[in-house]
Amino acid sequence: MARRYAGENPGKTKNQGEKGRLSVEQMEDLPVYHRETITEEYLDAMGHMNVRWYMALYDEATWRFFTAIGMTADYFDMAHAGAFALKQFLSYFSEIQAGRTVALRTRVLGRSEKRFHFMHFMVDETAGMVASSFESLGTHADLKRRRSMPFPDYIASELDARIAADSRLDWEAPACGILHP
Repeated sequence: MARRYAGENPGKTKNQGEKGRLSVEQMEDLPVYHRETITEEYLDAMGHMNVRWYMALYDEATWRFFTAIGMTADYFDMAHAGAFALKQFLSYFSEIQAGRTVALRTRVLGRSEKRFHFMHFMVDETAGMVASSFESLGTHADLKRRRSMPFPDYIASELDARIAADSRLDWEAPACGILHP
């Protein structure tokens, strides 16, 4: 359970900044699965990064997260297995502009026999703030039958190790509350 400050916003946990937002310091214990400096091509008419690029960066981080837990391209090919996104929830906290470097860090929240629940956090390393979060519920899938299937033991073990490590963090993940494995 995250420590709370007496008399403050019940949604604000230890190390959170103003308005209960997550701090960059909290992110330091989470692995980085993608880092990129934003170019002018990523900007929209408002002068900040367009929503499609948030999704593209979160997708890059997801593929690297998959590799880290054993869901590699070789695994997909040999086992005829993969993953399907079931539900996603995206939050924006601050703008990302050209020239800024972002790092995408990942926290695993839970899993069932077939499903997994995780969050990516986009940290604007240039501005020193958490700019966005992406929450996802996915399922492990048999790509021949196009149906969910249980994780093999070694992938389940990798997920369990990440869940155990991430559950020891001293802050609650700002999950939307409607996604569950």
